[in-house]
Amino acid sequence: QVQLVESGGGLVQAGGSLRLSCAASGRTLFSYAMAWFRQAPGKEREFISGIRWIGSNTVYADSVKDRFTISRDNAKNTVYLQMDSLQPEDTAVYYCAADYRPYSTRVLTSPKDYDYWGQGTQVTVSS
Repeated sequence: QVQLVESGGGLVQAGGSLRLSCAASGRTLFSYAMAWFRQAPGKEREFISGIRWIGSNTVYADSVKDRFTISRDNAKNTVYLQMDSLQPEDTAVYYCAADYRPYSTRVLTSPKDYDYWGQGTQVTVSS
């Protein structure tokens, strides 16, 4: 069992920045991929970015590439999402998720592939 706790959401003006954190606990995470998803009202949950716990493989959605940066701190068991140049369309609940996939370097983008989820943190970008 893996527990995920997100933090760092809030209200920011367009063009501003936020950094989300996802603290993971409960298991050794070496065989996991970690990802950020978001869900706006009335829309499906959308993949934003993902990273393997071991190695350098990172994946970004086109909508956030060059604006968002995912990173991890293995010592703290924490994954971060640095969000810059935020726009009103980035407004959503942001979720951290973990996918158990040993012997793999892949970062998958479908919510169905993820086994564990955090409770979500609200990000609101005002125009």
